[in-house]
Amino acid sequence: MSSISIRSVPVARPKPVPRGAVRVARAVVTRTLAIGLLAAVWEIFPRLGLVDATFLPPLSEVLVAWWDLAVSGQLWSHTEASLVRSAAGFGLAILIAVPLGLLIGWYSPVANLLNPLLELFRNTAALAILPVFVLILGLGETSKISIILYGCTWPILLNTVSGVRTVDPLLIKSARSLGLGPIRLFQKVVLPAAVPTIFTGIRLAGAASILILIAAEMVGAKAGLGYLINYAQYNFAVPDMYAGIITISAIGLLVNQLLIVTERRFSTWRTTH
Repeated sequence: MSSISIRSVPVARPKPVPRGAVRVARAVVTRTLAIGLLAAVWEIFPRLGLVDATFLPPLSEVLVAWWDLAVSGQLWSHTEASLVRSAAGFGLAILIAVPLGLLIGWYSPVANLLNPLLELFRNTAALAILPVFVLILGLGETSKISIILYGCTWPILLNTVSGVRTVDPLLIKSARSLGLGPIRLFQKVVLPAAVPTIFTGIRLAGAASILILIAAEMVGAKAGLGYLINYAQYNFAVPDMYAGIITISAIGLLVNQLLIVTERRFSTWRTTH
């Protein structure tokens, strides 16, 4: 009888899950659990009488109020007004503060000239001079956009200056040894190295633009999320007030994530670990 040879069939092994995907999954699960825990506490504590439901209604009532505002169109009109003001002031701050910060950080004569003014105004809180903006520019859109511009300028400006001044001197020496002129050196070495620090300032300014806007809208505004919160408080519509607060928080988180994604696009040269 002829012998029959049996060949072993290779068994396909499952591909290992990338570590990056595992970290992302863990982060998502952790954040979801944290948000779920907060939602549960917010719903249960007022119903058990642990906190006064008059001043902190259950989350379900707040979500119903949020839905009613959304269906009626009020929430969207207030959100649109706030986003337009915030984006205008924030965008102008980026257009002004980034070039000015690069100039101050790179050229010492400009820094020596402007440093006294920077030290004076950087320590003046935006909300402290809000009445000045209202007196000079009135209660219209100009004063609100201007105060946001003022408040957002300083984080961007100071971080841009810091980013330029803290570039590794070895990088600059190496580039100069290769024959790069001042313009090419700034373009190819200094600016890319300063991008992470600049975006840190932009993210701080993004959060500040929302906070300053809400305070500005509580003074003489007729639309906006700050106006909605203030109006709901005076009329004791507490669920509507919390609905506005939740909307502001969601917008802040969304803006921060968008800025993080943008930063990664501008920092693709960096090695991630």
